Order: sequence, then C-alpha cells, then structure tokens
Amino acid sequence: MLVKPQRLKKGDTIGIIAPASPPNLENLQRSFAFLEKLGLNVKVGKHVYDQYGYLAGYDYERLEDLHKMFLDQEVKAIICAGGGYGTARIASQIEYSIIAENPKIFWGYSDITFLHTAIRQQTGLVTFHGPMLASDIGKMDVDPLTKEYFRQLFEPVEIEYTAKLSPLEMLIEGHASGPVVGGNLTLMASSLGTPFEIDTKGKLLLIEEINEEPRAVDRMLNQLHMAGKLENSAGLIIGDFNNCVPEREPSLELDEVIAHYTHLANKPALRGFKMGHCSPHISIPLGVKAKMDTAKKQLTIESGIQ
Repeated sequence: MLVKPQRLKKGDTIGIIAPASPPNLENLQRSFAFLEKLGLNVKVGKHVYDQYGYLAGYDYERLEDLHKMFLDQEVKAIICAGGGYGTARIASQIEYSIIAENPKIFWGYSDITFLHTAIRQQTGLVTFHGPMLASDIGKMDVDPLTKEYFRQLFEPVEIEYTAKLSPLEMLIEGHASGPVVGGNLTLMASSLGTPFEIDTKGKLLLIEEINEEPRAVDRMLNQLHMAGKLENSAGLIIGDFNNCVPEREPSLELDEVIAHYTHLANKPALRGFKMGHCSPHISIPLGVKAKMDTAKKQLTIESGIQ
C-alpha cells in the first residue's frame, strides 16, 4: 500500500540526520539559512557531527538518530545532511514499524538510495530523491532550480519534466508508466541478494551515478541485467552520470555502455535527466505513479505528498 506523507507548512520542524558519511560542517551550517527562508525550523540529530572513519558515527548512533527523528512528533520531515557511504550497514537494524507508524517526508539521494528502497518496500512510504544539505544546498553556487523543487513539499503538484529543463535523448522509443523507483546505480547493485533487493517489476527505473569508470558502470548494469532488473522494468529514466570517464585505456565510452544495456532491456528509455550528482538537481518523489513518452521527451510524475 502506498503511503504519501503529509505536506509541510510554515513553522514546521525539519529533522537533520547523517545516516552515511560525515557531512561538510561548513556547508551544513550554511544550508540552514535556506530552510529558515522556507519558514521551517531545524532540529539536528544528536550524532550528525560525529565521525567514525568514513562514517558519521557508529552504526548504532546513526540508527538512533533515524529512529528518533521518525518518533519525534515535532519533526514533520527528515532531510539527510549528505551521502557517501554507510546506509546499507544500518538497513537490517531499522525498526520499520517505527517508520510505518510515523510516516513523514524523508529526503536524500546517492548513498541514501539504499534507505529509499528499504523504506518503500518495507512500509510503502513515498520518499524523495533530492539534493541534500551539506552536499548540495550549503554550497556557494547552488542553482536556483535545485532549490525551487523543495516547493513540492508544501503543495501537491505534478512534476512535468520536458526538454525545456534539460536536453533529453530518446534511447528506446515508446510509452511507459508505473511507480518511479531507483536512484544510485552502485546502491541498487549492492541491494541484490539481500532482503532489500530492489523490485523493478512494472516500474520506471531511475539510474544515476558519479565517479565510476565506464567499466564499473558496465559491471553494475550487467549485474542488474542478469538479475532481470532492467528487463522487468516498465522503462528507464537515465539520470546524470557525473565524471564517469575512463581513467585507463583502452576503454569503451560511457555512451556505448549505456546504449548496450538499454537495448538489451528493450524498454522505453530517455537519457539526460538532471537527477543525481549534478546542477541543477531536480528532485522527485519515489514510489508514486509516473508516465513517460519518449517521442515527446516527457516524464510526468504525480505528487508525493497529501
């Protein structure tokens, strides 16, 4: 059952957590002004400023922040400070009944992909694939469009993505519809064979990545292909592949790798969406129904809030 979280209103409190790597603290602090400009209050998780190697604190500490923010009745939305690495480490320890009984907006991307998938498949909650505070919003040169799409949290609005937002390339022609799922390629591949393996059957699959050579992208797309995740999808939403360039020769080009697997999948596919590690970063809800028309180069996604 699909569960849409309640919309935000001015005066609401936003909970900030760091379920993956330590955030850039200067950027994080600067991002609070953006939230305050939206009329929101900020509550920072107890362990957001902790560090344990490449993790923002021990697993139990990051888990504690996540649980507390869902349980806190004052908190109306949870936004991740940043990504990096570590969310998969806590996925099996989450008490999903807490989330199911306290549905609220949950927002992030990149490493947060694992949590998006786990939460949706365990509870039915619609979550949001969008730019994070320290990773994106707190930087000095944020594109206005990146900020603008936070408005979808305040008023139910259908998102219509066309070539007016960014150049789109049709890879496989056709119409497709279904719930939007997916996110970062690495995290989707790492979900395979686990209790949180991503379900793509009849769904529009968003794929984005950063800093992976074409051969690594090839390996992960092949893993999704062999697991039937590409073929079972209704269609493919190809997002941004930031800095996915060869570091050694010889190499295939990224375009060749993506073309190979989209043609193997043989499902309607559009490429060029500004979703992922890019600027602007267009945020979207995950789990809600969407429809894609590759000839018109159009993706329409229903609102993620009620």
